[in-house]
Amino acid sequence: MNRLKEIREDKDLLQKDIAKVINVSQRCYSHYEMEDNNIPIEILHVLADYYNTSIDYLLYRTDERKPYPKSIVR
Repeated sequence: MNRLKEIREDKDLLQKDIAKVINVSQRCYSHYEMEDNNIPIEILHVLADYYNTSIDYLLYRTDERKPYPKSIVR
C-alpha cells in the first residue's frame, strides 16, 4: 500500500481533507497518492509536519515513523 494512503487512512481522513491542507485539488492529491506525479518538496514538508513524521518516511527511505529532532538552524 502507498505510504501516503496508509498514513492518511490511519488518521481516518479523506483525500479531500489532505488536499485542503496542501492547497491542491482532490484529483491532484489522488495522483500523488497513486504515485502518478512527483510531489513537490514544499508539499512534502507540509505533509511531514502535518503527520508528525519525516519526509524520509513518506518516501520509503525509512520505516521509522517518528520524526527527526528539529534542527536549530533554519
